[in-house]
Amino acid sequence: MAEPPRTPESTSPAPEPPASGDRSRAAARAPLPSPSKRERLTQVLVRVRRWLRPPRRLKLTREGKYFIGITFGVGFAAINTGNNLLYLLLGMLLSMIVVSGVLSELSLRELTVVRRLPPRAQVARPHLVEIEVFNHKRRIPSYAIEVEDLRAGQPADKRCFFLKISPRSAQVAAYRRTPARRGRDRHVGFRVATRFPFGLFEKSRELTADGDLIIYPAVDPVQLPTNLPGDRMGGNSALGRGSGDEILSLRPMREGDDPRDIYWRKSIEQLIVRERAREVRRDVSYVIDSIHPGRTPDDEWSARFERRIRDVASRAVAHIKRGDGVTVRARTGERVRATSAVGADPVLRFLALLEAKPAETPSESAPSDAGAKLNRASA
Repeated sequence: MAEPPRTPESTSPAPEPPASGDRSRAAARAPLPSPSKRERLTQVLVRVRRWLRPPRRLKLTREGKYFIGITFGVGFAAINTGNNLLYLLLGMLLSMIVVSGVLSELSLRELTVVRRLPPRAQVARPHLVEIEVFNHKRRIPSYAIEVEDLRAGQPADKRCFFLKISPRSAQVAAYRRTPARRGRDRHVGFRVATRFPFGLFEKSRELTADGDLIIYPAVDPVQLPTNLPGDRMGGNSALGRGSGDEILSLRPMREGDDPRDIYWRKSIEQLIVRERAREVRRDVSYVIDSIHPGRTPDDEWSARFERRIRDVASRAVAHIKRGDGVTVRARTGERVRATSAVGADPVLRFLALLEAKPAETPSESAPSDAGAKLNRASA
């Protein structure tokens, strides 16, 4: 029997690539990656921290403790005796607590605090910091507002008190502070508190407001040695003609000379002009050893380091006032230069932010030496 003719196998067409719109819809329908266990634990901890740290903090004053004790005593007596007058007195005491909470909350709401720092500050010299509080409420004033300026790593010891802040108005106060150490003074925020109306409770809230103030090192008066006329480079320069203030010599007037330099006392038979010396300034350089031995500096080395910074700052300011140029270098390679044209601020800022660094230990330098030897061997 003859075999039936074979038919070609039916092949299904290849699927077409999805369009761009289909791809976007598919990506939108795709499930988002689930957060890891660590991320979920972090979110839970943040929520717990927010719950444990409410936006308002309540603190009992000494009078408030007595008031709470009297309230408990009246309540205990009212329950035991059933006297209506005691119940009435208990209700009045409890209502005072409620009214105190409501009024203090109204005083703290919608307040904006702004800090104005001075452009510069110096160790052992007092400076003023202005605090401005603006009340954004339309009709309700704020009473007995106390603003505490918070600084990172330092106790909060400076406060400003505002008796009354009218609606849609601002009040400004200032406090005086004398820094005890140089460096960057970082302000992190404010603590706004009030004891209004009865002084039984102190309700407070914290506001975030960052601000930095550079504390310059202390500057002592220094008596520098006087310069000889024409000697402004430490004895390494010679006299030269120029346009300075000092007179170098006298000579007959030539064509092109400035008539303002004519010396009339000697100009009897012919005109004599004054030849001026070239104005040359001294350039002074100071080096500060900012590398301490060991991991952490000891107290003696830190005291010597601070005394050296104070001495360099005092001498630099004296030289700049005299018109000299000053260059300050640290052993770590950092340097700064200042002249009378720019003032002493660059040098004082550099000294204020200069920090001591540990010396490079053999264990840290060993990998770099090994890497250098390996590079030389490969080359």
